Amino acid sequence: MKACVACSAVFAAVLVSWTAVSAQIPGMVQPKHYPWSDASLSPDQRADMVIRQMTLDEKIQLLHGPGWQALFAPQESGPLTRAISVLGFIPGVPRLGIPDLQMTDSNQGVSGAGVKGRYATALPSGEAMAAAWDPALSYEIGTMIGHELRAMGFNMSLGSGINMIREPRDGRTFEYKGEDPLLAGTLSGQELKAEKALHLITDVKHYAVNDQDAGRIVVNAIIDKRAMRESDLLAFQIALKDSGAGAVMCSYNRINGTYACENPYTLTDVLKKDFGFKGFVVSDWGGTQSTVNAAMAGLDIEMPGNDSFGEPLKKAVEAGQVPMERLNDMVHRILRTEFDSGVVDDPPQPESPDVMRGFEVAQKTEEQGAVLLKNAGNVLPLSAASIRSIAVIGGHADVGVMSGGGSSQVSPAGGNPVPPSPELLKNPLASFFLVAVYHRSAPLKGIEEKAPHAEVHFDPGTDPAAAAALASKSQVAIVFAVQHESEGMDLENLSLPENQDALIEAVAAANPHTIVVLESGGAVLMPWLDKVAGVVEAWYPGIRGSQAIANLLFGDVNPSGKLPLTFPKSEADLPHPIHLGPPKPDADHPVPKLAGAPGMIGMAMGIGPFFDVDYDEGLKVGYKWYDAEQKPVLFPFGFGLAYTTFAYSGLSVMPGESTTVSFTVKNTGRRAGIETAQVYASIPDSAGEPPKRLVGWTKVELGPGQSKQVEIPVLRDRLSVFDEASDSWKLVPGQYILRVGGSSRDLPLEKTISY
Repeated sequence: MKACVACSAVFAAVLVSWTAVSAQIPGMVQPKHYPWSDASLSPDQRADMVIRQMTLDEKIQLLHGPGWQALFAPQESGPLTRAISVLGFIPGVPRLGIPDLQMTDSNQGVSGAGVKGRYATALPSGEAMAAAWDPALSYEIGTMIGHELRAMGFNMSLGSGINMIREPRDGRTFEYKGEDPLLAGTLSGQELKAEKALHLITDVKHYAVNDQDAGRIVVNAIIDKRAMRESDLLAFQIALKDSGAGAVMCSYNRINGTYACENPYTLTDVLKKDFGFKGFVVSDWGGTQSTVNAAMAGLDIEMPGNDSFGEPLKKAVEAGQVPMERLNDMVHRILRTEFDSGVVDDPPQPESPDVMRGFEVAQKTEEQGAVLLKNAGNVLPLSAASIRSIAVIGGHADVGVMSGGGSSQVSPAGGNPVPPSPELLKNPLASFFLVAVYHRSAPLKGIEEKAPHAEVHFDPGTDPAAAAALASKSQVAIVFAVQHESEGMDLENLSLPENQDALIEAVAAANPHTIVVLESGGAVLMPWLDKVAGVVEAWYPGIRGSQAIANLLFGDVNPSGKLPLTFPKSEADLPHPIHLGPPKPDADHPVPKLAGAPGMIGMAMGIGPFFDVDYDEGLKVGYKWYDAEQKPVLFPFGFGLAYTTFAYSGLSVMPGESTTVSFTVKNTGRRAGIETAQVYASIPDSAGEPPKRLVGWTKVELGPGQSKQVEIPVLRDRLSVFDEASDSWKLVPGQYILRVGGSSRDLPLEKTISY
């Protein structure tokens, strides 16, 4: 009994101490009991109770950020003193116990943390995550990101991104998760589900058809409803269903003539009605172009400005242009999401991030996401016991690994080891878009540690002749080739920049055992492919890139990544061989005046004359295009080699509400490995669909010579098509062919069923 009394005394002292400490944490709402504090009530009930106590000004306050001007305003008093990131902040309503919204990007880790002197784990890029094809890993990634968000005090995540790869030259390809809606939606859904489980508001972006960044705020994406519903919008639908995400970020572009952030079809008809989305829609930063149109179409929050949803919205409500019912719906969606996510009942508590756990997840993601594309003569894995000399060439491999730029940029620990040129820094946008940032994880060091008995020499690759000379004196030459991508710009083409193709050609001519390690945001052209022995797609490898790449090259890890997007043979084979951007301004193409995009911010958004991009390929996104047009590719969707081989047999199919596809996978090699077994369906010809679509997959881990029987459920909705006439999904009667194998173009098993 005395012990219990003593425990109570200690607990009371700790509680008093914590109350004193928490009172000093900016933005933390102090514990107080309100009628809506009852967690047994539904989020909708709690939200409605709060709304009844709110003033008009308090409601408006929740619907917009502080404005671009907040970047330059002194923050000595007022709500902004509580902001972790000024442009990711919406003040709450302290008198009602409603917390501030503290938002930040987190596609590949918590971005911008370095501005505040904080560390965040730099994960591999979104395409690397997608190349793992592993929902369980995506959940683990989300858990790690979620913990780091909470540790820094953020309560809302501005990720994950899942725009379809209709335009592979898009500068934000590296942020996304490939060209298939089922793959992208499933993986993003698990990542967001994990973050929500940690009591964070989660967000999926950029909604929708934001498939290029060149002129992103003046481009008009022309696309039919069926194509949208079966590709870009389907990815969002799957992610939202699996995750219960609380927010959707609408994009800059127009869709069939109407801005995405004021598009009633995509925001209300599809998202809020058909998908049953109960959360809120937040604009991309500077993407709000009106007040009444945007509010009535379904936009709920303007960020980061207040040009449309500040005083203009208040006046529109008072004038009856925006009904109070709609205003209350906007506020309800925000409050409901705050209660549903847990940010009210369990606010983040600042703490030190678990750096070692971040390292583990980053390395695991790269090891599972890197894709072995070529391995002639089994040049890989390298043998540490027998190799005596290695030439490491190019890509700044002596100091770090590349990352993608823009709002998803995770601050490099210790700073960027590859300083930009003074000339580049004269451009005010350079630090955000143009500067290639490297993380201090040097592949050279990882290779040296794996081959302690070998002479390892580095050449920067700036002089192909010098690099070739070093390669000729080495047993193996490893060329690191880089392709920088960033928000705010698109690639001019899919070729490696800065004469790297010539570098690889020269090195390969000097050494037949040349291996190319690609650090790219997406697909690249490879005119030298037939001349090199090995190719590894490492994507943007993250903070543990050195260790992961070395483990893959030396066989401590057997590669298991599979491509989440097609690598074409040439740009002539793309649906749009010529990449369109804003035309040059003239009398017929004036530069429009757009809200929320002043000065250099407007430049970053791609301000210029309006222009159209007609996605007339429709349903044929990615591999579906190459299949339908019967075009050969460099590497197909779903492709990836390993240091072993796999065989498929014994396919059986049991139709029903959920069709069960069963087959056997055997490891026919001498090493343990992991195979991603994929199931594709061909829909009856009468449906007018591309030749096949991904309908399921699973990862199979096998020892040498081991076999496993695999079962993959295929739900009916994965076989359905969208019917525009009835605005519904339908299962077309007829014969369906189910195909099984290791990539979209290696499908040795097939069976036909009827519905």
